[in-house]
Parts: sequence; structure tokens; C-alpha cells
Amino acid sequence: MNKRLVVFGWILAAVMLTGAGNEPSGPRYLASGALEFPRNYREWVYLTSGIDMSYSADGASADHSMFDNVFVDPAAWAAFKQSGHWPDKTIFAMEFRRAGSRESINQAGHYQTEDMMGVEFHVRDASRFKGGWAFFAADGTESAELQPESASCYACHEAHGAVESTFTQFYPTAKPIAVKAGTYQLR
Repeated sequence: MNKRLVVFGWILAAVMLTGAGNEPSGPRYLASGALEFPRNYREWVYLTSGIDMSYSADGASADHSMFDNVFVDPAAWAAFKQSGHWPDKTIFAMEFRRAGSRESINQAGHYQTEDMMGVEFHVRDASRFKGGWAFFAADGTESAELQPESASCYACHEAHGAVESTFTQFYPTAKPIAVKAGTYQLR
């Protein structure tokens, strides 16, 4: 029997058994208009982490440090690498986790804890949203609620997003791609 066919058969069987590849790409919505929570977002392409980032001049922060981790769906990342544009149906996930310190052997600095503070999604869906993009916030894992157009995230991203209202300026693997493609426009 051809070795390639045997290998392909094993790969196909593994995909079918694990369910890999069965989750459709792109956003899915509930009847209420909420975003169906993408359960596998932590398996998406990791873009960056920040700690205690604030977009206000006064730098107001909570009584604890917090990390944010940004992921993008694999199909969007593949398209972005080719063109420097985030395609329609792109989904970014940004999770917030409490920062810990001085635990176990750690004596300085911060690490991420398992304490999830929330998740936000930035979705590009030109047929559904004015301006093409929308923001959703979740505090659980069932759905993410659409944020109103009056929420500050819309105006901030429009004014300061380096690539199509996204903060690609903070994504060290994506920024050079956008610069090379000529889509990077920091305002």
C-alpha cells in the first residue's frame, strides 16, 4: 500500500476523532444578536500580551495588575499574512487575566493567573455592522454581548487603529507584515 495513503488515512482519522477542523470559521450569532462564544479561541493564533495597559491619559487602573492576551482566528491570520489586511469575518479575542506575584519560587515580576477577568471580541462583519466592525464583551462562556456604537472602544479604535481600526501597532508579529504591505497607518 502507498505510504502516503496510509499517512493521509491516519491524519484523516485523527481529525475525525478529535473533531479538529469541525468548528466553522467566522462569527456566529445568537437570535438576540449576541456573539456565540468561540470556545476554542485559546487555540487561535497568539498575537501579543500586555500588562496594565491603559488608553486614558490619567492611566487609571484597578487595585491589581492585569494581563491582556490577544488572539486572532487562524483563517484571518492566514489572509492577513498574504495581504496585510484583516479580512471580513475576522475575530480577535482579548482575554483579561489577573497578574500574580510572589508565589511558589517567584520573587519578582508578574505572571498570569488562572483568574479570568473577562473576554472581549472585536469582529469584522461588513454586512452586519456599520463601519464593518463591532465589539462584544463576555464575562462567561455562553455568549458575548454586542457593545453599543456609543461605547468608547469604537471611536478609539477608529482614531488610533494602525490597520483597519485594529491595534496592530501592539502586535509584534503582525506590524511588520502591515508595514511591508503598506496597510500600516498609525494616526
